[in-house]
Amino acid sequence: MQGKVAIVTGAGGGIGAATAAELATRGASVLLTDLDAESATARAEEIVRRGGTAYAAGTDVRDEAAVRAMTEEATRRFGRLDILVNNAAATVASQGDDDLVTMEAELWDLSLEVNLRGPMLGCKYAIPHFRRTGGGVIVNISSGSGVVGEPTRFAYGASKAGINSLTRSVAAKYGKDNIRCVAVMPGITMADEARAALGGTRWLEMMDRHHATPRLGRMADIAKFVAFVASDDAGFVTGSSHAVDGGVLSMAPYAADMREFGTQPFRADERARGGA
Repeated sequence: MQGKVAIVTGAGGGIGAATAAELATRGASVLLTDLDAESATARAEEIVRRGGTAYAAGTDVRDEAAVRAMTEEATRRFGRLDILVNNAAATVASQGDDDLVTMEAELWDLSLEVNLRGPMLGCKYAIPHFRRTGGGVIVNISSGSGVVGEPTRFAYGASKAGINSLTRSVAAKYGKDNIRCVAVMPGITMADEARAALGGTRWLEMMDRHHATPRLGRMADIAKFVAFVASDDAGFVTGSSHAVDGGVLSMAPYAADMREFGTQPFRADERARGGA
């Protein structure tokens, strides 16, 4: 990452902030953007205090002029652009994304504008800069909601399915320009203090059961994977969507129950059918 320049959208907190910090730790100069300019500035200042190179800007990724200005600011300030992490997202389940029948159309529009239009605009304005410097990497933060059905996130899931498709198309179209595009699908991630606050709740117990790992994800798990796929070490990786979710998408829906019941019911069924 030494000498590379990266933009991370939605970097005011969570995965975006962790990713910006990880890239800076590895030697990249990072432009952190967020709709909340103050939070992005605070995160950039933290990076600088730790010896990294970072700058912040307030950006609404739905606004085409703002996204164009974002890429221009990175090249003006740091001289080039090598990496774009499209992380900014609207997670609107609490606002009515859990019932299609009662959902307001405006909620659907908001989710797609932020989660799909935003990354599209980021790609549109980053790619010309990449071409001028011989290549670059786009990492789109997607979600397992884009590949499986959920009863709670209609608009969000549709937007993330679109991100996975956009990733493949960008990789196919611009790969010969030495431009890679990869999607990362994080699982449930939370800070240690948040997990402690939820300890013993039914929700946390349910999530634990459906992970193949003994813990839920941390922001650093996602940030480190993003940094890897954005690095030259992953130079042959493009067009793919990668689950970083503790094995959730890899398991059969009944895997958690199988841990409790074991294989005895299957053996009894085989004997009843005359199997060995």
